[in-house]
Amino acid sequence: MADDELSGQVALVTGGAGGIGAAICAALAGAGATVLVGYAGNPQRAEALASQLGGPGQHRALLTRVDDSSTLEAAAQAVQAHEGRLDLLVNNAGITTPVPHHDLDGLSDEWIDTILRVNVRGAFACVRAFAPLLRAGGSGLVVNISSIAGRTGMGSNVAYCASKAALDSVTRSLGRALAPDIRVLSVSPGWVDGDYARLMPPELIAAQAERTPLGRIARPQEVARAVLAAATHLTFSTGCIIPVDGGRPLS
Repeated sequence: MADDELSGQVALVTGGAGGIGAAICAALAGAGATVLVGYAGNPQRAEALASQLGGPGQHRALLTRVDDSSTLEAAAQAVQAHEGRLDLLVNNAGITTPVPHHDLDGLSDEWIDTILRVNVRGAFACVRAFAPLLRAGGSGLVVNISSIAGRTGMGSNVAYCASKAALDSVTRSLGRALAPDIRVLSVSPGWVDGDYARLMPPELIAAQAERTPLGRIARPQEVARAVLAAATHLTFSTGCIIPVDGGRPLS
């Protein structure tokens, strides 16, 4: 892929300093974009990543606390003042906690509310805050980082699965509602060899790899390449869900 396909464009990645987010930031920067590394609570990590990104862009960290709409509005104003445009929003920020699906009491009301607030309301609030900037260029793009849990109902907990199903529904709804000026897609991974997977017992990850037709879990860079493809090659696609799961739902 050419290293200048996104030259002159500006991309914001929420949760940008995590494992998947960092891979997405690196891929977009490598394609020529200026990358805004969105963060909620660790500015040092986001700033360190922004300083290490390659390419010609003037990368920087940006406070984007997705469950605080006033913070998002301030972030949008800052992007307007500093960069003057936004071409791509990647809604990557998300949260979960492992709770067995049969443990109904283990999934507290507080966790249900937090997961839905961050994973669903947060993504929608980001689109709402940055839509004017995305629309101004006439070809804005939103990529929501979803999960096959939204389709299979198998994931870290019941609320997480529900949140990703809801996020895919948001993608379809906004793909229609914001066309033709803004395209909206979901990239839907299965297990990814990132921060969360590394907290799990190795035997659990090995079992997931064994159940995946392609014989392993995804690498963060493969999720990043799907985001990059949405921005550079899939230019007549909107409202759709792009799986990056090695065929896991087939088994």
